[in-house]
Amino acid sequence: MKYFMLIWAGLWRKKTRTILTMLSIVVAFLLFGVLQGVNQGINSALGVVNNRLWSTSQSSRMQSIPISHMPTIKTVPEVIDVAHMSFFGGYFQDSKNAIGAYATNIDSFASTYPELRISKANVQAMQATRTGVLIGKPLAIKYGWKVGDRVPLGTTIWTNTSGTNAWQFDVVGIYEANDEMKGSPLDAAMWINYDYFDEARRFDRGRVHQYIVAIKDPAKAAAVSTSIDKLFENSGEELRTQTEVAALQQMIKQLADINFIVNAIVGAVLFTLLFLTANTMMQSVRERIPELAVLRALGFSSGSMLALVLVESFLLCSVAAMLGLFLAAGIVQVAGKAIGIAAIPSIVVVFGLGLAALLALVSGLPPGWRAKQLSIVDALAGR
Repeated sequence: MKYFMLIWAGLWRKKTRTILTMLSIVVAFLLFGVLQGVNQGINSALGVVNNRLWSTSQSSRMQSIPISHMPTIKTVPEVIDVAHMSFFGGYFQDSKNAIGAYATNIDSFASTYPELRISKANVQAMQATRTGVLIGKPLAIKYGWKVGDRVPLGTTIWTNTSGTNAWQFDVVGIYEANDEMKGSPLDAAMWINYDYFDEARRFDRGRVHQYIVAIKDPAKAAAVSTSIDKLFENSGEELRTQTEVAALQQMIKQLADINFIVNAIVGAVLFTLLFLTANTMMQSVRERIPELAVLRALGFSSGSMLALVLVESFLLCSVAAMLGLFLAAGIVQVAGKAIGIAAIPSIVVVFGLGLAALLALVSGLPPGWRAKQLSIVDALAGR
């Protein structure tokens, strides 16, 4: 610590250059923190083991399947309950105001997704009102809806028996998901009575888009999935059953290889940053060659010269990196709720600080080695 003021003075020798370099590092680690935070947050969420399987048509996830499959699926050992979902594709007032609306058998759905905390009173209210809907609390807050309101929805898919795509629903309950599901699409969804929906639509009756199968033991998920699929082999309505985690991972990969994209962007940014930081340190040491020679003449060892430069590089990189990661944590905490991520995983922060230390070492070692090998006579002579 006794040499701190010396290191600090060297770091701020050219204030504009130091500030610009630090801002570049802050932005780079802000980008690293946000991208890797979201990426790792998604991976962590997908890594949670649960007791749910998803069964969809083998040909396409959006291809409907017969609702008559449900009683057969319930006969499979280890199956506790079976819920089903049909995508409604709703919007409120304008097609830009999309609503995550689904038709389901609400009693089984509530038991299959206990994280949503759909109460028995909610289920009973739905069963008592054919046109009833349950809505998530975020959706209720967004549009100011409350129990008893009649909500008009349009849909881009379903025409009703009146020949229009305008539907009317009655809000009979509002549910609030637990912390695990907060911010997820299901947290702000609308749930419609399937029986009413199926009766009122003009086509594709008696069919659903997906089954959600609750099983007793998650360790037997693969065996149960195989048993379900075998029941409908060569039937013309074959199923593909996967764990919920595997299905979500497959859906994400259909959009893009998130891991590759994130790693490619972060790698390119950090690689460019390495050149910038190394150039800053090289210039700083080159400008101070006579001063470093004076320090050597005053008795500083060659090892001390190397250490001074490395500590200066570490200070430059670590302070800026910590600020970048701090800002990234704030952004993820605010914006990440939209995809169900509450905070940056600790592994991202640790890895980020490790990268900052590595960046400091690689950037500071060449100029530090030059300072270590410094010839006092040549340096004072300007050679």
